[in-house]
Amino acid sequence: MIRVFVLYEQEPDAERYQQHVELCQKVGGTTFRHGPVFGSPTGESSFAHYAEFEFADLETFRAVTRTPEFAETGVDAMAMGIPFQAHFADVG
Repeated sequence: MIRVFVLYEQEPDAERYQQHVELCQKVGGTTFRHGPVFGSPTGESSFAHYAEFEFADLETFRAVTRTPEFAETGVDAMAMGIPFQAHFADVG
């Protein structure tokens, strides 16, 4: 299983983020999840919001991340103007 996870430094505006969620949910071949970050083992987290795409395997990840729909989610995330980090993980 492959995950793309995104950590946002600030909580997004709820209405604007809902537009982003709708784009993310249009990406086929993946499951999309998101939510607020409420802490860390050492207290406050450096991040305020979490989002992830989950892919069944590396082949699916490679195919889906080449689609215009997936690319649009990245462009839209940047357009929100919130600093974020994106990471890829093999959790298989």
